[in-house]
Amino acid sequence: MHHQLNLYLNPDQTLGTTVMASTTTAATASSFIGTRLPDLHSKCKSGRVTALFGLGKKAAAPKKVSKPKPVTSDRPLWYPGAKAPDHLDGSLVGDYGFDPFGLGKPAEYLQFDLDSLDQNLAKNVAGDVIGTRFESSDVKPTPFQPYTEVFGLQRFRECELIHGRWAMLAVLGALTVESVTGVTWQDAGKVELIDGSSYLGQPLPFSITTLIWIEVLVIGYIEFQRNAELDPEKRIYPGGPFDPLKLAEDPEKKERLQLAEIKHARLAMVAFLAFAVQAAATGKGPLNNWVTHLSDPFHTTILDTFGVFS
Repeated sequence: MHHQLNLYLNPDQTLGTTVMASTTTAATASSFIGTRLPDLHSKCKSGRVTALFGLGKKAAAPKKVSKPKPVTSDRPLWYPGAKAPDHLDGSLVGDYGFDPFGLGKPAEYLQFDLDSLDQNLAKNVAGDVIGTRFESSDVKPTPFQPYTEVFGLQRFRECELIHGRWAMLAVLGALTVESVTGVTWQDAGKVELIDGSSYLGQPLPFSITTLIWIEVLVIGYIEFQRNAELDPEKRIYPGGPFDPLKLAEDPEKKERLQLAEIKHARLAMVAFLAFAVQAAATGKGPLNNWVTHLSDPFHTTILDTFGVFS
């Protein structure tokens, strides 16, 4: 057994005790920094010297393990012949591989070595890339920000479902109120401020200010309790009092109902977006616009409204 001293201008591996001329030893040798990339320093003359002390033979380089390829299935996609991205593997209900902008793709963060701070060198170089890191999608016990990755796929699903549920209620409310009272959804606030607070034509014993405070306190409490839930499944499908008819007890029926809900939620979000565009373009409600279109379907369209044929 003997001791050997190897000097390198650019480090590409760490064995035993590493002594560096700069203060980058801890960051380079640490295992929690991330996955070590292939040799990125071979073409960079950084001028740093690394002394590697080894006892006996050098340890063999770890063997590369090939990752299994994702299994492709014949699941329906958002258009025939489309190719689903890797992060949309069909595990989520209603996943049709639609993510043209890659918003749900896991964010990859580059990790850099520490900058050289050796006062004896003529030039201190900046740290090179030493690895990559991905944020986990686990839920943390922090009520106001439970997700580690803000742009993670699981959080996007939660936001999509919650926004879709609000949109379904909004579409139903806009159509019902306009059909019963004749007041459009965009003018409902004006009526409340002028004539006082009412619901379906019946006066309420609250002012509009009181109603706003009640809504802020009630919805704020509900959101706080929802964010305290750490189970991702229960965060969007709590069950219990939200399933009084016990419709989700059957697993097959539950999956079918979840798929129907996410489809209706997406349709409702698109519908309410159309309501908003109609209100801005015509100043009328959705039912009034629909009746106007039926009266002259060939000359009362969205293209005529925006003056395409004028």
